[in-house]
Amino acid sequence: MPVDSSSTPKVTVADGARAWRRLQAAVAEAVVGGDEALRLMAMALLAEGHALIEDVPGVGKTLLARAFARALDLDFGRVQGTPDLLPSDVTGTSILAPATSLAEGGLTLKFVAGPVFTNVLLVDEINRATPRTQSALLEAMQERQVSIEGETRPLPDPFVVLATQNPIEYEGTFSLPEAQLDRFLVRIRIGYPDRSAEARIASRYLADHDPLERVQPVLDRAALLQLRDAARQVYVSPELTDHVVAIVAATRERPDIELGASPRASVALFRAAQARALLDGRDFVLPDDIRSIAPAVLVHRLRLSVDSTLHGLSIDGAFAEALAGVPVPVGNAPRVAGDQAG
Repeated sequence: MPVDSSSTPKVTVADGARAWRRLQAAVAEAVVGGDEALRLMAMALLAEGHALIEDVPGVGKTLLARAFARALDLDFGRVQGTPDLLPSDVTGTSILAPATSLAEGGLTLKFVAGPVFTNVLLVDEINRATPRTQSALLEAMQERQVSIEGETRPLPDPFVVLATQNPIEYEGTFSLPEAQLDRFLVRIRIGYPDRSAEARIASRYLADHDPLERVQPVLDRAALLQLRDAARQVYVSPELTDHVVAIVAATRERPDIELGASPRASVALFRAAQARALLDGRDFVLPDDIRSIAPAVLVHRLRLSVDSTLHGLSIDGAFAEALAGVPVPVGNAPRVAGDQAG
């Protein structure tokens, strides 16, 4: 259902940093040390993308996703990836139900929406679902709609998929196809906490309450949608637009990378850089916005060549070398952006 933003004060780019600080503080009530992962999730939401969280079990992926949705006052849905998960378990199906009027007869078909009809959808262990079920998410991720029994049904706005997978466990899993990986705006790695952070995590669970109960909403949906629109208006100079294209092109020119990034990746890096600048409270993109997030946006879209894999090279290392080989543009983007804004 569309959000009526007519009664909500307009959100400007300057509000981005304040919104980020409030989100960061709210989620920190439940999650310890998840700032960078949270930042990437917020960027994905503002850029109308999705996030693949690739990490080992037990590092707080589900808790972070739930706290993220709760702090933004968004509806949350969860799907557990298993080999017997059917597409209809995700999208929904029609069932026979008693008619609501005499004209309809005794029974009628009633649509029961699946968990995909939400704002934040956590797909846990997505690589345990079969390719058929994985493909059911493609339309939802790309078109923000699902086609069920010949009828197209729009998904709520905003809509973001947070999918998790274990990077070291392969038994009983199905690799995500490149077409689906390309739909994820960013790949997130949380990592193990340091000792002091892990001690704080343990101490929180000594209390009787669930840490998630401490998370309070800090932003309503109307303001969130306006922030998303503001991200689209963040200025990117022609030099930095060329820089985005140069970084993506560099992934296609290296012999150790068999599959380079697609044009969709260029758009993703462009949009993610705008979102990052917004969260920093700027109305213009800096080179660091692009280069700092380039690994999270691009690496999961690449495939290392067979020879490079046999020689023990990593796709992260190959991309780092490709990025280092692209010169950083030196220009006057902040001044130009300021002139336009003023």
